Amino acid sequence: MLKIDLEGRRALVAGVADDAGYGFAIAKALAEAGASVSVATWPPALTIFRNLLERGKMDAGRQMSDGSMLTFERIYPFDAAFDTLADAPEDVRGNKRYKDVGDFSVAGLADRLIADFGAQPLDILVHSLANGPDVKKPLLETSRSGYLTAVSVSAYSLVSLVSRLGPLFRPGASVLSLTYLASERVIPGYGGGMSSAKAALESDTRVLAYEAGRKYGARVNTISAGPLASRAASAIGIIEQMVEYCAANTPLPHPMDPSDVGYAAAFLASPLAAGITGTTVYVDKGYHAMGMAVARE
Repeated sequence: MLKIDLEGRRALVAGVADDAGYGFAIAKALAEAGASVSVATWPPALTIFRNLLERGKMDAGRQMSDGSMLTFERIYPFDAAFDTLADAPEDVRGNKRYKDVGDFSVAGLADRLIADFGAQPLDILVHSLANGPDVKKPLLETSRSGYLTAVSVSAYSLVSLVSRLGPLFRPGASVLSLTYLASERVIPGYGGGMSSAKAALESDTRVLAYEAGRKYGARVNTISAGPLASRAASAIGIIEQMVEYCAANTPLPHPMDPSDVGYAAAFLASPLAAGITGTTVYVDKGYHAMGMAVARE
């Protein structure tokens, strides 16, 4: 039987803070395939996330197909805006949600992985990170700082992660990120420079596939996922409308399920996808293929 087998592989999913989004679904799918999974969580959400786990509030989402519970090897504090701890302003480092968690930077994450698991501990890296403070604003009303923050956190963070975690990769490593169709088509309401950030993420995926492929032997791909009404996506403000519109106009007229993306990610991370790199894989019920709305007012 041909199956996805990730036994003996270790994964890090950056950007998990609850059980409702694509990041959690990917982590669960990787674990279902046999991988050991750690997650990296934004410090302001870290305590809440740990409390939800400890109090059993996510037990339904953690239920695995064999009846066991999804568990994480490690939960790391992580803020993708900072390459090193020294890059974080003093008001951030002194913030009550940051000051006691240790080094939450990209470099700090790399150091923690080495300390916990050794010099080359990583087979799978998943970038599930996106944030833009002006996301509800049209591009014409987006501030320079808001635009640059969106690109920094949502796109450059992938470059930084691959740069600093690349030396930690084992042979045949896989890097995955999450993008969205706004990178190539206009999605009114998806603002604040986030469309630009996703376009940059896809471009960087192709370049990193070459550079990290030659330097570390790693594959780099991105999944263009359909809209999902997760807690994080609620910041967009029109996410329910986006979900309804896409479900009405896709070739497969159903809302996205997080597992759709989770299973695709597990495949891309596996040896079954050994020849796939530098690619944007659409997991959106076929919406990207449509040129005209089916449901018209």
